[in-house]
Amino acid sequence: MDSFEQLKQEIMVDSDNKKYTDVGIEPLFSTPKTAKILIIGQAPGIKAQESKIFFNDKSGVKLREWMGIDDEIFYKSGLIGVVPMDFYYPGKGKSGDLPPRKNFAPKWHVKVLELMPNLELIVLVGKYAQDYYLGNEKKQNLTETVYNYKQYLPRYFPIVHPSPLNFHWHNKNPWFIQEVVPELKKRVKEILQK
Repeated sequence: MDSFEQLKQEIMVDSDNKKYTDVGIEPLFSTPKTAKILIIGQAPGIKAQESKIFFNDKSGVKLREWMGIDDEIFYKSGLIGVVPMDFYYPGKGKSGDLPPRKNFAPKWHVKVLELMPNLELIVLVGKYAQDYYLGNEKKQNLTETVYNYKQYLPRYFPIVHPSPLNFHWHNKNPWFIQEVVPELKKRVKEILQK
């Protein structure tokens, strides 16, 4: 695969994405060739899809805070890539957004990753990304996987989703903000300063 635009067109003409393409919705992902850090999340929220800007919500503000970077670095530096498990908003479920489609990542992620040859860290945001990328290496649940994040370094850094709806999880797991977030900031800073 030669370019982002070429891959984007390939995704848009795929019959699995017809219901989105037919109404003018484009896949939402970012693969700068110069990216050193990749964020793999769940799927764009409705606000992100409508604005065509990934992590354009309170979750994005929190994620950037946890990483210790600003909007300029996140969106314009060419050092950060964003590749969700599905590049389209999956719709609303009973308790939040529906999960990403299961067939999407296996079909497209290999091609997407080829566009970013300089990656030094992949931040796995939430259960879907961790299940897919860590496979049998993940722990019995997300909390245990995130708690044991050091096991997955230097390639992967698993974190909880930065959604404001996760306040119960944060209340039960204060170690995340106290111990994990400072390590994430440190790792991001080390990579971006090289």
